[in-house]
Amino acid sequence: MLKSIQPQLLRSTRWRQPICSSCLLQTQRRWLSIDAQGPASAFLHPPLKSYERHDDLLLRDIFDSSAHWKQFSIPPYINKPSGLLRNQYLRTPGGFLTFAQVSLKRARAAVDKILSAKTVDEYRGVVRQLDRLSDIICRVLDMCDFVRVTHPDLLTQRSADQAWDLLYQYMNELNTMTGLYDQLVKAMSNPDVTSVWSEEEKAVAEVLRLDFTKSAVNLGQRHRERFVWLSSQISTVGSRFIQGMKPEYPEITVPSSKLMGMDPVQVRSVTRFGQTSLETLGSTATLALRTVKDPEVRRALYHASRTASTRSVAMLEHMMKLRGELADLSGFESYGHLALRDRMMAKSPEAVDQFLRALAHSNGHKAKTELAELQMWKAKETGKSEEVHPWDKDYYQEAIRRSETTPTRLDELSSYFSVGVVMQGLSRLFTRLYGIRFVPTQTLPGETWHPDVRRLDVVSDTDGVVAVLYCDLFYRPDKSPNPAHFTLRCSREISAEEMNEVWLESKHDADAQSFPSPEQAANDGMMYSKRGGAVMQLPTIALVCDFPQAAKDQPALLNFYELETLFHEMGHAIHSILARTSFQNVSGTRCATDLAELPSTLMEYFAADPDVLALFARHYQTNEPLPYKLVTRKLHQARRFEGLDTENQIIMAMLDQRLHSSEANRPGFDSTRIFHQIQREFSTMQPDPEDTRWQGFFGHLSGYGSTYYSYLFDRVLAQRVWDVVFSSGARGLALDRGNGERLKESLLKWGGGRDPWTCLSDVLQDERLADGGEKAMALVGSWGAGSHQ
Repeated sequence: MLKSIQPQLLRSTRWRQPICSSCLLQTQRRWLSIDAQGPASAFLHPPLKSYERHDDLLLRDIFDSSAHWKQFSIPPYINKPSGLLRNQYLRTPGGFLTFAQVSLKRARAAVDKILSAKTVDEYRGVVRQLDRLSDIICRVLDMCDFVRVTHPDLLTQRSADQAWDLLYQYMNELNTMTGLYDQLVKAMSNPDVTSVWSEEEKAVAEVLRLDFTKSAVNLGQRHRERFVWLSSQISTVGSRFIQGMKPEYPEITVPSSKLMGMDPVQVRSVTRFGQTSLETLGSTATLALRTVKDPEVRRALYHASRTASTRSVAMLEHMMKLRGELADLSGFESYGHLALRDRMMAKSPEAVDQFLRALAHSNGHKAKTELAELQMWKAKETGKSEEVHPWDKDYYQEAIRRSETTPTRLDELSSYFSVGVVMQGLSRLFTRLYGIRFVPTQTLPGETWHPDVRRLDVVSDTDGVVAVLYCDLFYRPDKSPNPAHFTLRCSREISAEEMNEVWLESKHDADAQSFPSPEQAANDGMMYSKRGGAVMQLPTIALVCDFPQAAKDQPALLNFYELETLFHEMGHAIHSILARTSFQNVSGTRCATDLAELPSTLMEYFAADPDVLALFARHYQTNEPLPYKLVTRKLHQARRFEGLDTENQIIMAMLDQRLHSSEANRPGFDSTRIFHQIQREFSTMQPDPEDTRWQGFFGHLSGYGSTYYSYLFDRVLAQRVWDVVFSSGARGLALDRGNGERLKESLLKWGGGRDPWTCLSDVLQDERLADGGEKAMALVGSWGAGSHQ
């Protein structure tokens, strides 16, 4: 309960749209029929109004020209500093602590109100009060968490750290406060209370109840103290596991004469006296495994690169045992059962197993076909018919890719994808699908954390401004290289009672800011809207990427991978934007964790669709449209061995499940033995040598904890939605407003406020999914990853 939600799920690999040879011909023909004068006449129906056209052109200019953004961004007539993101408490670094202290007072007042509830009317408001309490805490934690990793000023980072610590400590107190839990249970068990709750309110009540029990609030004092200690230890050991992951053999040394096939410049850089030292982890090892012809060198390097240190494996197994004890203390069969019952569609390890086994079966033929190709290529090179060993896989995959790749200029695709043009295209796409667009907005002094940050207001054609989007897209030396979506403030309805309380507080509390209206006071000065008479705090979102800065003679250009990245992160943003819920606990991406990546993964299909690309992809110099054959070539390369790649992901997900099963609680628990068992059962290829222990490098085991399968799950769901709802982009249906409304009304707008299986059943119009459970999970797995069924 009352926890700050992580901004983005890690992804270990990226998924590309699969296209068969017949589809390639069809899409190329469709592309050639597009009006060469530009996308506006063919695709932007109805015609843009004059102010919309101005915003559309301005959107391109402010991202393609830093000088244009600088000229546009700051109104010269405003000198008064604004708080960060227009939060009036955050005008100075010290404002973070003030903001935290004011929020702490508000939170304590909300707690008192919940604990004092006695009448039916008061119990009817308990869920709304708990949600408000959660919002008060998350406003500080989410903002501070973002600032700590993004803001370039060290003093501001330290102040945000202090504020975060203060609220995080209080949040832990709340999570184990039995009085709050008891009041929630009383409200949920009274029919006179629940009969007036909305579907969304009931969903929030259940989320809060599960969050409370997950924090051991229903255990006795001694067990609760042990629970808290175990939770702390798991966090500490998990951090040490990730930070301390090392190979048993940091490098191998071989004669340089045995490295034929590898880039000679790189070989010379690590060679002394004819002996070459290769680090067993990192880019050099990856390159060597792909290019070195000598199989014995590849075997030695593969063995070393797949053998984690004894300490790394011991730390991993210690973490698994701690999690097993935590689950046992909480009354669960395993940590997997504990983790999956909360905010997950799967609900149980048994359901995950059904999904993964069905997916392995549906993917098996493709993996075997690809392995046969590798075997044929190896036989052709060696003149012998023999098995492909694990250390052969990357080498022969790379050889096949090189044989099928036509040499191209590095800028061949990126010349059509300037950042401004892509942002323009995203706005046009969302206008077509959902009736919303991006409007560049001037920033006030102090509003952003860096001058590079552009502000966009998200404007609906019916509801006005519905969200605020801050885009920090360009590389800086002091900036994290990991693309991320941050929801800094969620959608939530603010009651008149709450506004009046905060308004009075601003008049009498010495720490509180002074605001001109109750609405602004309740929003700390940030943006809000009115919907049907209700005051809504607007979702405030930050997108952070590390795209290259524009050169003097050209705008910033994206390669295809970066294009997909921007579409993916914008998929998270659109989820936060469209799910304008009344409760922040279920707003946008605060839904079932194994559903959260569906909208973002789906957006990668739009990034590869010819009709979508026709909306915007133009050469930055000539304005010529993108030849779609360049995209089909890129897609073919990306999906060349998707069957074997999917199989590897299935094995990793299976390992995650087994390590978090009840086996972790048994004597003789051995993660290496478990990993090799899974490989023998599910791998098309030979398993790793018995004396290797790759699982010690599987860092996602710390963060995912029995939920790694969700990456594959969302890949399959995204493919299914693309095929069923958008007809795989055929006949221009990727741009059809009816299809966009179907996705929004059935799934996106609900956030976590509705059962996710109901949402999925509605959007796919498949009643077999409605009740969820093991059969539904197996059905999803049977669809396969990358199939067109």
